[in-house]
Amino acid sequence: MSKIAERWRTWTRSQSDVEAAELQEEMHDVGVVPIRTCEHGALVSVTGTVRVITFRPKSTTPALEIELYDGSGCVNVIWLGRRRIPGIETGRRMVVTGRLTCSPRVKVIYNPRYQLLPTAG
Repeated sequence: MSKIAERWRTWTRSQSDVEAAELQEEMHDVGVVPIRTCEHGALVSVTGTVRVITFRPKSTTPALEIELYDGSGCVNVIWLGRRRIPGIETGRRMVVTGRLTCSPRVKVIYNPRYQLLPTAG
């Protein structure tokens, strides 16, 4: 790719493309694998940004569910028996380690170990 084409691509990138590139770079720094390459049944460590937090209604079994995005894909992370974990909020970057379960439409890690990454600022 020519230098002009590369500069043009850099100038015209969307905010989501910029965020995805930053997450991919962070992945290499932390030493984890991209979510898109993880396979069913594997013990994985992934890092990403919390995009969505879902709380189950009080009438059901307590569970905290997040969607973690790393620039290559998403994984749902579910802590059974928890309604809240201090420090986990949308926009927070974190590393999770656990056994990956895959269905045709979604990747899930139940009750993983986790590490909250420092926030900017």
